[in-house]
This record gives sequence, structure tokens and C-alpha cells, in this order.
Amino acid sequence: MIDEPIDLGALASFREALIEDDPADLYEHAPCGYVSLRPSGRVVKANRTFLSWTGYTATSLGALRIHDLLAPGDRIFYETHFAPSLALQGHVREVAVELRCADGRRLPVLLNAILVADDLGEPAAIRLAVFDARERRAYELELLAARREAEAAAERARALAATLQKTLLPPSPPSIPGMAVGGAYRPAGDGSEVGGDFYDVFEIPGAAWGIVIGDVCGKGASAAVVTALARYTLRAEAVRSPSPAAVLARLHDAMVRDHGDGFLTAVYLTATPIDDGVGIRMSAAGHHLPLLVDLDGGVRPVGRTGHLLGMLGPPRLHDDDVVVRPGETLVMTTDGVIEARRDGEFYGEARLHALLSANAGIGAPELADLVANDAIDFQRGAPRDDIAVVTLQAVG
Repeated sequence: MIDEPIDLGALASFREALIEDDPADLYEHAPCGYVSLRPSGRVVKANRTFLSWTGYTATSLGALRIHDLLAPGDRIFYETHFAPSLALQGHVREVAVELRCADGRRLPVLLNAILVADDLGEPAAIRLAVFDARERRAYELELLAARREAEAAAERARALAATLQKTLLPPSPPSIPGMAVGGAYRPAGDGSEVGGDFYDVFEIPGAAWGIVIGDVCGKGASAAVVTALARYTLRAEAVRSPSPAAVLARLHDAMVRDHGDGFLTAVYLTATPIDDGVGIRMSAAGHHLPLLVDLDGGVRPVGRTGHLLGMLGPPRLHDDDVVVRPGETLVMTTDGVIEARRDGEFYGEARLHALLSANAGIGAPELADLVANDAIDFQRGAPRDDIAVVTLQAVG
């Protein structure tokens, strides 16, 4: 059987007929709903598309106003915003509402409206173009659910980070005869990530106390691993050696052996009450030196800086002895203080020295909080880096 040849002329005529469709049919079966209203909101006419979407008949719809087709909240919006805007501007575009269908369903739609005036310029009719927004609403709900899930996940992350961070910091500085110790920690940003700054205060044999402040490279889980390693290695080695430099050297060995891709800076010291204050033996490994604040407001760094820990090669470290007299305070900070930035300006050592000088003699806990809070205030409440501060004051 041989197929008959296609009549190209007839096909072209058919296509032309589709393009030049009957205007009435185009109105009735348009891909959107059309509704005509009186200025009062009374429905005058609706096309078949609108009727099929909502389930109304032309007769039942003719007894209603647009207010009757809207959900309660959208009805209030129509009266307070939609209608006044239409009267003022002559048109309203892409307003999202829900229509009440004949069977009680709610249909999400977008409304476009124009106000038609008569020859005298008085409102004569309102014409609505109604677009089915069910898929758009479903997409919006999916986005909303995803956003809520993301916010919940972020909140869980913040809570987990805060809990983990608490395990890496002492709950509160202990009460020590002859000295007062203060500690402050502030996380970077919103606190949703475990920071690399830490401090610890613990008792060691010989009526002495070990105090350490450190800054681990990085953040998150990897920083938490190094912080935990540092904290517990220091506590263990402090029992074996009275030399802070030797204790830090053993921490370096442990880091190279067990965590070869991380490094940290730290100051570790032992504090022993003596007749004229507190005797300090300290070692600094790549960290900012402690600052000694005297009763007259003088501020000076003490000790010598050695190599940071965790890099290949044995670090060069020193033991230095310092006496903190009654009323004097030793202040140790991480770089989140002096490297705090605002509009390209650093907080800096000079600002820290001035703050300590102006507050010489206040209690150790109060001074620790003061330094941390001042650095955060300098950054308008949004710290870029973690901040840790430890203060030790000799009490006469």
C-alpha cells in the first residue's frame, strides 16, 4: 500500500487556522482564567478555564463577589491593599492569593488586574487574569521546608560546637590560695564551629598550678582533636617535669607523632605562691608573650619567644622566671585580641596596653572579661577569630 502524498498547502492552511483561532474560543479556553467584575467586586463573567479550575458554574459564580472566592486572610488583604492599589494605580500585578473552590479546596493563584473606566473616567469594571500557581506554591513550600531544615541543622551544629568547646575549656578558674585567676573565651562568628583557641588551669605536684593558653591552627573537628591532644598531654607531662619548656617539647613530639599536619602556639607556665607574690616559670612557643601589669599601670611583656609546636624539627624553647608581686596581674591572650580588625584597622598591641594600664588593679576575672569584650566591641560585636584571655593576679 502506497501512502498518499501530504498536501502541503492544506497543512499550511490548517496551521494558519490554528493561529487565527476564534477570539471567543481563545477567551474561553485560554491557559489562564479570566474574570470580569463590577467595581463593587460582583462577578459578571468568567471563562471556562476558571470554571474548570474552581468547580463553579457560571450561574453559581454570578451570585458571588470576589470577596467570597478568597480565603479569609486574602479577603482582608484584598480590601485593605489590593482594591485601594487598583483604584490608585489602575492596575495590580502578580498578587499571590488562594481561591476557595466550589468543593472547599483552596487553589493558589496569581492575580493580575486592571481597572476599566467609562467615558467619564469613572470605574466601570475590573478585569482579572488568574494564573494557576499550584506548582509554584509547592516549590515555595519545598524551599521553605529546606530553609527551616537548614536553620535547624545550623542550630544543631551550634549546639554541638558549644558542647564540644565546653569540654575543651575548664568549667571555671579554681580558687587558689595567694592568687586569683580569670579566664574568658569568645568564639568567632556565631559560634557554630569549634574554635582553635583554648586555655586550661590545673593543679600539679609541689603546691603549684599549671596554666596554659594556646591557639591551634584551623577550626572545626581537626582543631578539636589537636586541642584535646594538647590539653591532656600538657596535664600528663606537667606531672613528670617541672620545666615548662620540656613539657612543651613533649607536646611537640606528640603532635608530630600523632597529628603530623597541625601546629599550635602556646604559653605554658607553672605558678607557685611565694612570700612576696607568685613565682612564675614560663615558656612561650611561638605565642604572644604574657603582659605584666603593675600597680601603677605599667605594662611590659615578659619572657622570650620560642618556636611554635607541631612543625618538623625540635623546637627551640626557653624557661623564664618571673615574679608577680601582690596587686600585679599577668595577662595572656590569643591573637584574636590584637589582630581583631575593623574597617582595615587592627586592635593592636598599643590599644591592649592602654586598656590594661587604665584598669590596673581590678580583679583578675573582671579584667579577663574586659579584654575579651573590648576586642569584640572593637569589631562591632562580630569577632572574626576566636578570643581567649587568661589573667593571673597575686593576692597579698
